[in-house]
Amino acid sequence: MKLRMFLGDHLVSIALYITAFASILLLLSLFRVHFLLLGIIAGTGLFFGCGILFYEFFRRHHYYHQLFLTLDQLDQKYLIHELVPPPSFLDGKICHQVVYEADKAMNEKILSYQEAMEEFKDFIELWVHEVKLPIAAGQLILHNNPGTVNKKLREQFQRVEDDVEQVLYYARSENSEKDYLIKRCSLDELVQNVIRRNKDALLYGGVAIQFETSRTCVYTDSKWMEFIINQIMNNAIQYCQKGEGKIRIWVEEESTITNLKIADNGVGIAEAELPRVFEKSFTGSNGRMQKASTGMGLYLCEQLCNKLGHRITLTSQLGKGTVVSIAFQKDSFFQVLDDTKKGKMDDGSIES
Repeated sequence: MKLRMFLGDHLVSIALYITAFASILLLLSLFRVHFLLLGIIAGTGLFFGCGILFYEFFRRHHYYHQLFLTLDQLDQKYLIHELVPPPSFLDGKICHQVVYEADKAMNEKILSYQEAMEEFKDFIELWVHEVKLPIAAGQLILHNNPGTVNKKLREQFQRVEDDVEQVLYYARSENSEKDYLIKRCSLDELVQNVIRRNKDALLYGGVAIQFETSRTCVYTDSKWMEFIINQIMNNAIQYCQKGEGKIRIWVEEESTITNLKIADNGVGIAEAELPRVFEKSFTGSNGRMQKASTGMGLYLCEQLCNKLGHRITLTSQLGKGTVVSIAFQKDSFFQVLDDTKKGKMDDGSIES
């Protein structure tokens, strides 16, 4: 609050005060009060009037300065009422109470939305669990009755199962930390599980897999990482030309990072669209040609990688293909723990 603004807001009150005091001095002069006494009265009135005005200004200035200073430092602005004490002046107390009532109403509304969202998530998880049962039954029936048509149906069933799983992981993505377990996992095993899962889609699409085993282990959650790799592989299969597709998977080691690389020779991505590939619901020009594209796969991959402590990047050239890289940090602390545990087991001091 600036003094000029405060005086402007109290301009009418100041004018009335000056008019009233001038009237009193005029009346006193009519009663032939001595000029010196009139001067003392005028000076006293001016002194106390200015004192009251500046007192009101400074206590408001101090309060509002603290209010906005605290507000600027807050990430969650709605907590301002809890951190700033009520002021000593009446109009400030009224505003403070208004903010309290508005904050209370907002919190109650947010709580009701959170409860509704939790109920919806519970319903989604129950629905996914229920719908997986007929999908699994259909896949089993097709597996027991082999045929050319059945292979195509199995591939479509797998796509349905992947889409259903994507819904489940999206519903859980905001609270994924409650559902993952970080442990030492074999990258070869994770990739092989995903390849087996997509074998029908790979055969139907005529996509060749070149997987270079590395015997590399990383610290991650196996279930979530398989989902991430599966999303990347689904994109690669989807955008590879039928009968000519090729996916290469390999590992590159750096001093502190292990990189899992997944490359395809598909249609690629335009350079202008690369900064947006991890945005929610972004499909790009390729997605508009593929009606089944939702733009959620890479978005979920980035969200889950961030929560697991990994980093996912993507490079691509239009018409030449795409390379997706997942970077795993090497943790020497966990490595020492594993080596120590193995050493103790070899000495017989710890039972397996």
